[in-house]
Amino acid sequence: MPSNRNPDGLEEVDLLVCGAGAGGMTAALVARLEGLDVILAEKTAQVGGTTSTSGGTTWVPGTHLSELAGVPDSVDDARAFLESVVANRGGARLREAFLTSGRAAIEELDRRTDVKFAAAAAHPDYLDGPGAAYGGRALGPINFDGRLLSREDFERVRPPRGEFLGLGGMMVGRAEVGALLAPFASIANLRTTIAIVGGYMLDRLRYRRGTRLLMGNALVARLLFSLRKAKVPILFETGVKELIVEDGCVVGAVLEAASGPRRIRARKGVVLATGGVCWNKALRARLFPQGTRDYALGPVTNTGDGADVAMAIGARFEDGGDSPALWMPCSSYRRPDGTLAVWPHIILDRAKPGLFAVDGKGRRFVNEANSYHDFAMGQIATGAVPAHLVCDAAFMRRYGMGMILPGARNLRAMVKAGYVIEAKTLTELAGKIQCDPAALAATVESYNRAAASGVDEDFGRGSSVVNRFNGDAASGGKNPCLGPVGAGPYYAMAVRPADLASSAGLSGDEFGRVLDGDGEPITGLYACGNDLASIFRGTYPGPGTTLGPALVFGWRVAKHAAGTLADSAGAMTDERKQNATL
Repeated sequence: MPSNRNPDGLEEVDLLVCGAGAGGMTAALVARLEGLDVILAEKTAQVGGTTSTSGGTTWVPGTHLSELAGVPDSVDDARAFLESVVANRGGARLREAFLTSGRAAIEELDRRTDVKFAAAAAHPDYLDGPGAAYGGRALGPINFDGRLLSREDFERVRPPRGEFLGLGGMMVGRAEVGALLAPFASIANLRTTIAIVGGYMLDRLRYRRGTRLLMGNALVARLLFSLRKAKVPILFETGVKELIVEDGCVVGAVLEAASGPRRIRARKGVVLATGGVCWNKALRARLFPQGTRDYALGPVTNTGDGADVAMAIGARFEDGGDSPALWMPCSSYRRPDGTLAVWPHIILDRAKPGLFAVDGKGRRFVNEANSYHDFAMGQIATGAVPAHLVCDAAFMRRYGMGMILPGARNLRAMVKAGYVIEAKTLTELAGKIQCDPAALAATVESYNRAAASGVDEDFGRGSSVVNRFNGDAASGGKNPCLGPVGAGPYYAMAVRPADLASSAGLSGDEFGRVLDGDGEPITGLYACGNDLASIFRGTYPGPGTTLGPALVFGWRVAKHAAGTLADSAGAMTDERKQNATL
C-alpha cells in the first residue's frame, strides 16, 4: 500500500526522476537546466536501459536539423501523416503536444547540452500516406568518444547486445560493415578497417570494450556526459518501491537501495521512467498475446515498477491500442554457456530479394519487407509464431541472414548450433520445419512468378517506399525486394515476435501528468518514456517513434514541473510564453 503520510527524515528535492533511460535522463537534465534541484534514481548499476541497446534513431518531425541536412521537414505534413496512420484511435492531444514541442526540445538539447543528433537525408517513414517523409524526421545520435567520460562513468553506460559487437566489444555502423567484411577489396576499405579495428585494439589496453560509441550507446553516453556537467546526482542500484501521497497528491517516493529504504520528498513531483511493461509478468500475462510473453528485448531488470507503484495509488493504465507492445521478429539460439543469443531482424535480410517467410503450413502470410513491427504484427494476426525465413544458398552468400554474416562465413557453426536449418531439397526442408512439402513447393513457385514479373499480387512486396529502401536495387531484378529462389541447399530460420518497447502504459495528459481512473491528473506524478502509454496507440509510424516521444515528453515534463510550460490551470510570465509554445 502507498504511504499516506510524510515520514520523518525525508530528503528533499524539487524533482525526483525514477529511471535512467532516454526519457528519464532527458527529464532530469532539462529540469536541472531550468534551475530545479533534481535527483535521478536508477534501479541498476548502469544507465541507458533499452535505449543503450537500440539503434538510437529518434523520430522528431520539423526540427532545425532537417533543414541543416537539406531535407526540411514540415510539422503540418507530419500531422497529416499521423492522422492517416493513427486515425481515430485516440491520443490526438498528446500527439499535437509532441508535434508542437519537438523542434524546441531538440533545438534546446542541441544548443545547451552535449546531446547531438544529425537528421538522416534518407531514412523513410515506415508507412506510405499523406505527409510521409523520405528523410529529415529520423535523427541519428552523433558518435561519441567514451574516453570523455571518467573510467567509472564509461562503465556505467550499459553496453549494446553482445550479438551486435565485433571482436568482443567493438561497435560498427551499418555503412562500415561492408568494408570490414572485405578489407582488401579497396584502399578505402582497408583504411576504414585499420582505423576502426586499430582504435579498438588500443581501447582494449585500458577499457573492457571499445570507446567509439554509436547509435543508442552514443545517445546514452551523451546524456550521461551532459548530466555530469549539469551536476545532477545519480543514485545507482536504487529503484522506486512506492509513492508517498498526501491529500491525494504525490509528494515523494520510497526508494529501495542496497543500504535499505530511502525516502525522498519531491516538491515539484516524481517522474516515472522505469522502462514500461517489459518483464512485468502480471502485465504480460494480462495484455500480451500467446507466443509473445516469454522474451523481451529490454533489460531483465525492467519489471514494470513505474506501472505498479502508480496503479497502487489509482493511476489509469492503458492497453496500448492496436497492440500492447512494439515488436521485432527475432531469431535466437543457446550458446554453449546456456545464455540466449537473440538477433532482431530489422533491415538487413527480410526485404532483400530471394527470401520469403512462411507460417506453420508452409505458406506466406505477410509482406516480408514491411517494418519489423508490421511483420511481427502479421505473425501475431495469423498465428505464425514461430514463422520461418526461407532462402537458398545464393542468398545466404550474398546477404547472410540474422547472425550469419554475408559470405556465410559462420554458416557451419550456426547450423551445428541449431540456429539455422539446412536441407538439400525443399522437401527435406519442409520436413525439418514441419510444414506441408506441397504447400512449401507451391509457395516457392508462386514467389518465383512474382519475382519474374516484379509484382507481388499477394502481399504487395516492394510496393512501398520503405520496402524499396531496404531492398537491393543493385540486384538487377524488376523489383528490389523480389528475386528468384534457385537451387539448393536451402535454409530456414525461426523468428518470433519480441517486444522492443511498450505501447501499453500509464495514461497521461499532454504534459506527461499521470491520470487517475476518472481521467484527472494526479498532482505531482509524471511519466515519460515507456512508462507513458504510446501516443501512437499501437501503430509504428517510422524509425525512432519510441525514442522521439521519450525525449520530447521528458522535455515537456521537466518544463511543466519547472513552471515554464503552461497548463489550463496555470499561468506563465510573458517572458516564458514564446519558448513554451514553440
